[in-house]
Amino acid sequence: QEILTVIPRVCKSWQRAVSGPYCWQDIDIEQWSQQCRPETLDRMLQMLITRSSGSLRKLCVTGLPNGQSFSFIADNAKSLRTLRLPRSEINDSVVEQVAGRLSSVTFLDVSYCRNIGAPALEAIGKHCKLLMGLRRTMHPLEVVGKLSQDDEALAIATTMPKLKQLEVAYLLISTEGVVKILENCPELELLDVRGCWNVKLDENLVKKFSRLKVVGPLVVDYFGMKGWDDCSNYSGSSGYLAWDFVAGDVGIDYDDVISDVDWEDDQSIEDVEMRFYDGFDVENAAFDWPLSP
Repeated sequence: QEILTVIPRVCKSWQRAVSGPYCWQDIDIEQWSQQCRPETLDRMLQMLITRSSGSLRKLCVTGLPNGQSFSFIADNAKSLRTLRLPRSEINDSVVEQVAGRLSSVTFLDVSYCRNIGAPALEAIGKHCKLLMGLRRTMHPLEVVGKLSQDDEALAIATTMPKLKQLEVAYLLISTEGVVKILENCPELELLDVRGCWNVKLDENLVKKFSRLKVVGPLVVDYFGMKGWDDCSNYSGSSGYLAWDFVAGDVGIDYDDVISDVDWEDDQSIEDVEMRFYDGFDVENAAFDWPLSP
């Protein structure tokens, strides 16, 4: 917010600096985008990504409203490494069309994207050959009515051999689906299967993968699972599992960037409703990780 609204007013040289691409290589508007209108989000993305001039390395945004926004991101993704798109309204067809332009991405978050499935993951795996981290977690209520999502596990296993970190919490996958992933992703270091109640991994099987740390299927309370920036450096013991238990998100850094400034000549920052949040959202405390049943 300061880069967009304060720094340009300091002096002309600072204004020129923030108008250039170097301030916009990492764009994180994830919190802000949770509360804004779709048309406002589209305008913000177009402005910030355009400023990056092809140098965009990291983009974090929640709730992309349509495939057009996703396509615009892909058109400017030649340097993109980290892409977080939770709760976005993208579908299999759009992902299949766009995935070829995301070949440089190494970490992808498509959590809570209800309209995508195995075809989208397969397209991502086939085109994103450098992918080392995938976050595909769901809320239990979002998978109600589905019989199985083992097709997603198979898509991951057959197209993403270089994965090191995989989060599939609350996906309706079976032990067989997870075993296929383990057999086909030999570099895997972190596997998050919290809430995947049909997964029963054999201890001897897991021990074959010396670097692998498994999270779940047990789910601890919400507060115990947040705040681990690098869970690969943390190991503990779980009474539920015989192998190492790791709690927290995979090691993705969160940079608190945000918001906006001059749009077109006739538009100003006052056109955009901006909300900033600090602390813990009690109302939505259990949205990501409900307690074990």
